[in-house]
Amino acid sequence: METAIRRDMILDVEVVDLLNHQIMMEQYASSKYLAMASWCDQRELRNSATYFYKQAEEERAHMMKIFKFVNDNGGSAISPTVTEVAHEFESLRAIFEASLDAEIEVTKSIHNVFKTARKVGDFTSEIFLQWFVTEQAEEEEKVRDILDLIDLMEDMPLKMIDERIPTE
Repeated sequence: METAIRRDMILDVEVVDLLNHQIMMEQYASSKYLAMASWCDQRELRNSATYFYKQAEEERAHMMKIFKFVNDNGGSAISPTVTEVAHEFESLRAIFEASLDAEIEVTKSIHNVFKTARKVGDFTSEIFLQWFVTEQAEEEEKVRDILDLIDLMEDMPLKMIDERIPTE
């Protein structure tokens, strides 16, 4: 007896491929943030560690949201493989710079999936991705604010800077 497919795919195949790439990017971002959290934890930068642990959880939640969306709409989500991530950083500022670079990369990818969904008329994916577009703008702003804080306090002891890193 053949296995029945749960439902016909209502998503565009090209968009599903891009969503699977996005799943990989979100998981990779989660792994990067765990490495950053570990670096901060080792240096007793508690607020920064907490910030990055939460970011790691958030990125994993984003991955799962996309993963479920693909499967729930008849596509086939692919479990990502994470390649090596950096575990050493020059400074707290370097970590937040790397974080901003990662967020910008994710934003560009989300925008590409969104534009493709719009171009091919995959309205289901386009509507789903609107939340991610807004989320990425907020994520980039949050990291830019932290970098501004670090720049303003550059002559202060690292622990004093860390105390001002938001954990919520």
